[in-house]
Amino acid sequence: MAGTLIELEGIGRSYRIDGADLPVLRDVNLRIHAGEFVAIMGPSGSGKSTLMQILGLLDRPSRGVYRLKGRDVSRLSDDAGAALRSREIGFVFQMFNLLARTSALENTALPLVYAQEKRASRLARAEAVLRAVGLGDRLHHRPNQLSGGQQQRVAVARALVNAPSIIFADEPTGNLASDQAEEVLGMLQALNATGITVVMVTHEPDIAACAKRIVRLKDGAVIDDRPNPERRAARPAALALRQAPGAASASPWSQWLEHARSALKAIAANKVRSALSTLGILIGVTAVVAMMAIGRGAQDAVERGLSSLGSNLVMMWPSAPNSGGVRSGSGGFSRLSLDDVEALRGVHAAVKNVGGEVSGSIQVVYGDKNAPTDVTGATPAFTTMRGAKVYHGRFFTELENEQSARVALLGQTVVNKLFANGEDPVGRMIKIDRVKFRVIGVLARKGSGTFRDQDDTVVIPLKTAMKRVLGRLYLNIITIEASDPKKIPELIAAARPLMRRLHRLPDYKDDDFIMRDMTQIQDAVAGTSKAVSLLILIVGAIAMVVGGIGIMNIMLVSVSERTREIGLRKAIGAPRRAVLSQFLIEAVVVSVCGGTAGILLGWITAMGLARFAGWAATVTPLAVLGAFVFSAGTGVVFGFWPARKASLLSPIEALRYE
Repeated sequence: MAGTLIELEGIGRSYRIDGADLPVLRDVNLRIHAGEFVAIMGPSGSGKSTLMQILGLLDRPSRGVYRLKGRDVSRLSDDAGAALRSREIGFVFQMFNLLARTSALENTALPLVYAQEKRASRLARAEAVLRAVGLGDRLHHRPNQLSGGQQQRVAVARALVNAPSIIFADEPTGNLASDQAEEVLGMLQALNATGITVVMVTHEPDIAACAKRIVRLKDGAVIDDRPNPERRAARPAALALRQAPGAASASPWSQWLEHARSALKAIAANKVRSALSTLGILIGVTAVVAMMAIGRGAQDAVERGLSSLGSNLVMMWPSAPNSGGVRSGSGGFSRLSLDDVEALRGVHAAVKNVGGEVSGSIQVVYGDKNAPTDVTGATPAFTTMRGAKVYHGRFFTELENEQSARVALLGQTVVNKLFANGEDPVGRMIKIDRVKFRVIGVLARKGSGTFRDQDDTVVIPLKTAMKRVLGRLYLNIITIEASDPKKIPELIAAARPLMRRLHRLPDYKDDDFIMRDMTQIQDAVAGTSKAVSLLILIVGAIAMVVGGIGIMNIMLVSVSERTREIGLRKAIGAPRRAVLSQFLIEAVVVSVCGGTAGILLGWITAMGLARFAGWAATVTPLAVLGAFVFSAGTGVVFGFWPARKASLLSPIEALRYE
C-alpha cells in the first residue's frame, strides 16, 4: 500500500443558521492512500459534498485536523489554499463549470494561468491534454458548441492539465446520458491506473461500483469504509497522457497581461452595458476638456492683449470724483493733462518714456462706405509702449503730433470695412467725423480675443485728436514706461506725490487718479482665470463622480452575474489578487475608454466653438493628461470595492450561487 496522501482526524463542520449551529459533519476520521480510487456515497444531506469541499480545500473544517501529504492544511489562508489547489488538485464538477464565451483550449489552460506559466507553454499543454481525452478536433469550440459528454471531457482535461496528484470528481456523471457517463468513468479509471488518486462523490451504487474503495456517510458520520472487491470496469478509455513538461514561469508583466486579456473578454461579452457605463465618464471628461479649452483660450487671449502693452508699464487713469456725496463713474471726469505728462518724464531715473492718450467713438468715411469705430489719439511712443506695430506704411512723427497733422493709421478691421478688392489704403483720404485725414499706415493685426476687437481702431496724433476730433482738454490715460521692471514700485512711489502736488490735493483728500502697473493687472487676470478653472474642474469632477458611481453599479452587477465564474477561478487556483486585478482592470478599461472618447469629443467641441462661435479655445497637453489620469483614477477608486468584493468571495459559496 502506498503512503498516506490524505488524513482526517476528528473533522467536524457546522454552519450557523438563525443563531444556532447546524452540524453537517461529525468527527470524521478517514485515510486515503496515494493511487486509490475512492467513492464517497450517501443519501442527500449526509454531508458527502461538504466532505468533498473540505478535502479539496474549498472549505475549512470547524474542528479537527486535515493533513495533505503530511502537512496540516486545516487552517490555510485563502491564497495559500489556492496555491496548493493549483499544484496538487484537479476538480471535475457535475455542472462542468466551463466559461461560456471561452474556447475548450482556453478553458483547459485556465489553471495554468494561476500557476504562473507562460502562455505558449500552457496552451501547448492544454492542447496535448485535450487530444489525449479525444477532443483534438474541438480545440476552439465553445461550450455551447459541445455535447454534454464533450463538455465533461473538457472539464476532465482542465483537471489534468496541471498534472495533479489528486482528482476530486463531484457527481461527474450526474448530468450525462448513460453512454456518456460510461466514457467519463472509463477516463477516471484510466487516470487512476496511471497513479493519480481519484476521489469521487456519488449517490448512485452503479457509479460507485467503478471505485476500488467505497466510503458511506450518514448524518455526517462515516458508517462504512471498505474495499470494493467486485469493482466494475467502465467502458475503456484510451488516454495517451504524457508526463507534463517543466513549467515555464511567466513574468509579473505576463500575469498582468493575462488578467487584462480576461477583463477585455468580459467587457466585449457585454458591449452595450459596457458602452453605457462609459457615458458618465465620457460626459464628465468632455465637459472638463471643452470648458478648460475655452477658459484657457480666453485666458491666453487676455494675456496676449496685456503682454502687447508690455510688462514694464505703469498705467494712470483719472479716478471718480465725489460730488455732493455721490461718486461718479471712473473716468467720468479727467484731470490728467499734457503738463502732467511732461512733469512725469523727470519724476524718476527709471522713467524711459511717458505718453498720453485720448479715445472716443467716431464715424469714419471713405467714398460711399462708412463704419463706426474707435479712435485713439497717441504720441509716437505708442508704437513701443503699446505694441502698435505698423504692418504697411509708417507711423506719424513727433513733428506731425506737434503740428496737429491730419494723418491716420487704420486697424485691419477698419481696412476691411472701407477698402474692397485689395485696394491699398495708404495715401488715401478718409473722413473722421467730417474732417479729412490722409492714411499713412496700416497697423499689424492683434486679434479680437480680449474685451473688444483690437483691430477695429484708428490711431491719430494726440494733439490732432484733442483739438480737431474729440475736443478734449484732458487725457483719458497716461502710460509710463520703466527702463527696469524692478524699479516700478519706486517709480510709483515717486509719481504719486508729484501728481498730488500738481493737482493741488490736500492731505485729507483722496487721489484723483488711479495708478496700476501691468503686473497687478496680469495678477488679477490670472487670479480670475484660476477661479474659473477651479469652478470648471469642480463641475467636471461632479460629472465624473456620477460616472464613477455608474461604473461601480455596473461592476457590482457584473460581480453578481459572474459569481459562479469567480468561484470556478478560485477553485482551480486563482488567488485573491488575481480576481481583484481582473475586475479592477475591467473598471479601469471602461473608465479610460470613456475618458479617451471624452477627450476627443471635448477637443472637437472646443474646436467647433472656436470655429463657428468665434470663441478662443486652447487644448493644452496638461489638460488632456489630467483628464486621462482623472478618468483612470475614477475607474480605480470606484472599481476597487466591487473588485475587492469579488476577491473575498468564498469559492464554494460562489460555486453554489444561483
